[in-house]
Amino acid sequence: MTDLKQTLTDIARAIVDNPDEVTVILTEDDRSITLSLNVAPEDMGMVIGKNGKIAKAIRSVIKAASADCGKKVNVEIK
Repeated sequence: MTDLKQTLTDIARAIVDNPDEVTVILTEDDRSITLSLNVAPEDMGMVIGKNGKIAKAIRSVIKAASADCGKKVNVEIK
């Protein structure tokens, strides 16, 4: 599970202007894992992208990376 957290952190740090302000909080229960991505307010547009395309791509990569864990993975961008 920490691999998912590190993967999301690495992706976010690669696309923002303030990589030191990127944090990921992992919350897990019986059936799901929630990754909360927090970035600087001025970087929010870069993470979401035009029409949410970057956010969708990030969610797709994390979903593919979590295929073997057997739990539903949600990515929240805050």
